[in-house]
Amino acid sequence: MKFFRFIFSTSVALFLASQFAFAQTEDWPQFRGPNGTGKSAQTGLPLEWSDEKNIVWKMELPGMGASSPVTFKDKIFVTCYSGYGVDPKNAGDMKDLKRHLVCISREDGKTVWDVPENSTNEQEPYQNFTPLHGYASGSPAVDESGIYVFYGTSGAAAYDHDGKRRWMVNCGTSHHVFGTSNSPTIAGDLVIINASIESGDLIAFDKKSGSEVWRKGGMAESWNTPTLVKNAEGRSELVVHVKGKILAFNPENGEELWSCEGIGDYICPSIIAEGDMIYAIGGRQNTCIAIRSGGKGDVTASNVVWRIRKGSNVTSPVFHDGHLYWTMEKGMAYCVKADDGTVVYEKRIPKHKGLIYSSPIAGDGKLYYVSRENGTYVMPLEPKFEILAHNKIESDESIFNGSPVVSNGELILRSDKFLYCIGKK
Repeated sequence: MKFFRFIFSTSVALFLASQFAFAQTEDWPQFRGPNGTGKSAQTGLPLEWSDEKNIVWKMELPGMGASSPVTFKDKIFVTCYSGYGVDPKNAGDMKDLKRHLVCISREDGKTVWDVPENSTNEQEPYQNFTPLHGYASGSPAVDESGIYVFYGTSGAAAYDHDGKRRWMVNCGTSHHVFGTSNSPTIAGDLVIINASIESGDLIAFDKKSGSEVWRKGGMAESWNTPTLVKNAEGRSELVVHVKGKILAFNPENGEELWSCEGIGDYICPSIIAEGDMIYAIGGRQNTCIAIRSGGKGDVTASNVVWRIRKGSNVTSPVFHDGHLYWTMEKGMAYCVKADDGTVVYEKRIPKHKGLIYSSPIAGDGKLYYVSRENGTYVMPLEPKFEILAHNKIESDESIFNGSPVVSNGELILRSDKFLYCIGKK
């Protein structure tokens, strides 16, 4: 009997250990993580770091970029740009612009491969708002089949895991003073691109061949990545926020399922979903809307649960335990009750300088807000305003625009110059 108890206890221990290991090695395969929510169940995440503390490794990137890294198994993928718009005093010649898809070893930060692509079609010149983020703002999306990127007027592309390009397709040639920022969304056998700026279309391509499967117009002034949502009936909905509307489509064929009144301005933040609820923020007037997914036609009257004049023009929110959290780009932090929109706190981050363009991530009881020039603010993942830590890498004076990634109980963070692995040492 003791022997069987030992075997049973050992089996349980091994099972729990394997489940813990699985949780700690969860992939972060797209912008804002597995479900596009910016939230992780991993534990042991670092609270504090600096040049001398908790930097596991650091690698120099081949170019600049505002995109976020993604992870898949033992690799990290990130996009960069070089050749044009690197020096603010001398932008150079636009024909020299290259985009890079870089594959990096998760273990030690060494480059596995770097695939540069020459720019095709005219890009937005390096002036006005473009210098705020440059020419590599879209994050990759990755799965077993390959890695998918969107380079604005240069198109969308697919690569295998050895870095060989499988296809590249044109998504439109228009450009805007804000540049481009949208990231691909993988939906089954399709990769979906919000080419709002380039063509005004939402386009689905076959992952294997790059052939166009469906296309929908009307993507007005939308700089956000489409989000996959499961409604109460278990149906998948592809939801995107455009100027004035929130739209839901059948991801398989592009059929419009429902729409509702959105925010009457250009939209940057991505939608997040929790259960059958959808939360959308954005606009220069800073608005937040809660909508119940599902329905048919115009669901403004039936499915909009609440709307408040609080929000963010750039950053996306996170949801945890009945609350929404985000910051405005100028450093105002918010906590809002998700069921009715009641504002729990609206507090300015003390001594904050500059802007916050990175969307927050949540994990291990902590919120991480990365500013462009003034380090990362860590706050409790609870309806209580408090600065737990303010972390700066003083030696890196470049811009931090990308959202951090949770991986193996550590953070992967990029600046315009370096990629960092931050963990407890």
